[in-house]
Amino acid sequence: MAAISREEVAHLARLSRLAVTEEELDTFAGQLDVILQAVAQVGEVAAADIPPTSHSVPLTNVFRDDVVTPCLTPQEALSGAPDAEEQRFRVPRILDEDVAS
Repeated sequence: MAAISREEVAHLARLSRLAVTEEELDTFAGQLDVILQAVAQVGEVAAADIPPTSHSVPLTNVFRDDVVTPCLTPQEALSGAPDAEEQRFRVPRILDEDVAS
């Protein structure tokens, strides 16, 4: 596998909208080359008779039935709130931006 060039790194940076310096281009080219070599080594080890996996150990999801249980009423949930409006917590605005923008 050929080493990644500075021009390729610069192209990737432009696509990613990253501003990189000339010095960073050299640094990133070397780092990306090491990463690509490691990925190529993994590709060489992978055998056709080994199925692709997402985890090294088997995973099993444990699901439970959804059971409706008693919960707080809106009034109970909001009883300790400093301010409430339309069955919701009312909090001070922290941004001065228009919502419609």
